[in-house]
Amino acid sequence: MPTGNRASLVNAPARQQLREVETAGRPQPSKPALPDKPLVVIEPSRSFIAVDLGELRAYRELLYFLMWRDVKVRYKQTTLGAAWVALQPLLTMVVFSLVFGRLAGLRSDGIPYPLFAYAGLLPWTFFSGAVNKSGNSLIGNANLITKVYFPRILIPAAAVGAGLLDFAIAFLVLVLLMLYYGVAPTWGLVLLPALVVLVALLALGVGLLTSALNVKYRDVGNALPFMIQLWMFASPVIYPASMLPEEWRWLLKLNPLTGIIEGFRFALFGHRGLDWAALAISTVVTLTLLTYAAYNFRRMEKSFADVV
Repeated sequence: MPTGNRASLVNAPARQQLREVETAGRPQPSKPALPDKPLVVIEPSRSFIAVDLGELRAYRELLYFLMWRDVKVRYKQTTLGAAWVALQPLLTMVVFSLVFGRLAGLRSDGIPYPLFAYAGLLPWTFFSGAVNKSGNSLIGNANLITKVYFPRILIPAAAVGAGLLDFAIAFLVLVLLMLYYGVAPTWGLVLLPALVVLVALLALGVGLLTSALNVKYRDVGNALPFMIQLWMFASPVIYPASMLPEEWRWLLKLNPLTGIIEGFRFALFGHRGLDWAALAISTVVTLTLLTYAAYNFRRMEKSFADVV
């Protein structure tokens, strides 16, 4: 072995000690200190207005991203893709038409029963799907909630917004059914956008309320599908509201979905005239529920990251 290499090996420990001595007196780079106070504090709202609209506007791009993510996850690795959206109300309509239309003989106010049932299933399927997904949305996004701050209300809102794409696809099937049965739309079709907004707000209100409660009480997530199933039979989805006796019809109108579903049938087929009283009750109940749910969600939002 050359002498120079042997000397370098022998002197290696000495050089290491020399470097340690030289650097001992130098100031070492320190790690950045954590702030004394939190940068963002989530506090319950103290005002009547429970939602910070300016904050929601600042995070609007995140809302679009969460909606698009929900859509992609839903149809990822599926053979039929978006066709599942149309198959669910369509197959349900076929079953209801056989059981309730032919066997039970339920009347449909002069409309072919398949059309009658599908027009009720269209808003109902959107509502039930949006409530189920938004009610469990905070639990499903626990890793996101505990790592970064953003308005938590965006998560259930994105679940409801993503369902609007499913509604649009299912609506195309209704158009084909109307062409098949030779039923032409009426002037009431101009009310359809307002009814879609109303059922979306109702789904958002129920979704905000159940999602916030589901974080603290996991029983809500287990009971939610059962309660939604009962809600369907308490709504005029498979039967017309006129089938109930007049003295009990007011009780059905307290259900906010009654005015919405009956409004859908009027907007599409123009049958029996629009029940303005039922629609007014649906609007008042929806806005009241949405306001309370948003305020309650904001009040409970502070503890989401700790409990979820």
